[in-house]
Amino acid sequence: MDIPEIPSSEIDQTPDVEVLASAKFFKCNSCGAKMEFVPGSSSQKCPYCSHENPIAQSEEDIQELDYHAMLAEKSEEEESIEQLTVKCEQCAAQFSTEPNITSQDCPFCGTTIVATAKSSKHLKPKSVLPFKVTRKEGWEHFHQWVKKLWFAPNQLKKRIGSQDKLKGIYVPYWTYDSDTTSFYSGMRGIHYYVTETYTETVDGKSQTRTRQVRKTRWYPASGTVWNAFDDVLVLASESIPRGYTRKLEPWDLPNLTAYKDEYLSGFQSESYQINLEEGFDIAKTRMEDPIRSSIRRDIGGDEQQIHTVKTQYDNITFKHILLPIWISSYRYKNKVYRFLINGRTGEVQGERPWSAWKITFAVTLAVLVVGGIIYGFNVMDS
Repeated sequence: MDIPEIPSSEIDQTPDVEVLASAKFFKCNSCGAKMEFVPGSSSQKCPYCSHENPIAQSEEDIQELDYHAMLAEKSEEEESIEQLTVKCEQCAAQFSTEPNITSQDCPFCGTTIVATAKSSKHLKPKSVLPFKVTRKEGWEHFHQWVKKLWFAPNQLKKRIGSQDKLKGIYVPYWTYDSDTTSFYSGMRGIHYYVTETYTETVDGKSQTRTRQVRKTRWYPASGTVWNAFDDVLVLASESIPRGYTRKLEPWDLPNLTAYKDEYLSGFQSESYQINLEEGFDIAKTRMEDPIRSSIRRDIGGDEQQIHTVKTQYDNITFKHILLPIWISSYRYKNKVYRFLINGRTGEVQGERPWSAWKITFAVTLAVLVVGGIIYGFNVMDS
């Protein structure tokens, strides 16, 4: 088989696995190039000669770690990895890179970064969801998403670039489990009806009639509710708007696998920007709505008012994980728009431009249609 010429920068002249400051690079046993993880598989593949190396599967369980014990031991003592990272001054993203690269585009906002990477230690994740959606599949999902964008400019499809701009990023997350005990006070509303007399004019004559009017009696209520939360997901990055990442959910977290450097080969990873305590504060906000829903059920009645809630969090555990996201940006009329693709399901979320003339046309058309309907009814009545 003819093997295409490999750029000298891609040839690893060292032993099979060498720990560099940025990550572990894995050498192709056939041609010496750097191996890359193949989305949707459990192997690495050489991009030049197609030689494959299977990734040894770990029997290590995905463990929930004790939250308070970790805080007591200080999280900085947790196992770490050393990486070469660069920071984007535009969006503050801090992500891994390779040696000898001094200019590259930020995968989060598209800004060109001209900087030398710095070596630093970062929290080592315990588990990962490997990429399942390939770059080509991700780009196809994105094109389908663009086609469904009503009121988008007609030229948008021509401005979004090529699939080569799509970057695979492992984004850091926390997950939290917790049992909660919530003490509340509030009011229970019970509906009742009364007969009300009123007067109206019919054919020029005054008539007295009755109707049923609903009213509400309020009674004080208080009590305690218990909830159990499992895998409350918190983005540990500040580079991506949470609204978009929330819409990428759900993730198939039961398929998490023990972290291995092999899964990151050919991809980038972002550093944790939100620590363990900050993450749990965010998790609490995600627990609020389910807790309030359980309080309303406990209050009962026809309506509920919640005045105070005090929640106690027990048996808190956590995981620190990496989730796969295809990310890119495109420029339209001097503005950068970002989009994200769930690397497991292909779900697409992102920013989009709007076409002013399409919106104006649609509003005008709606006004004409409504006006035509009203005119038609008037003609029928005359």
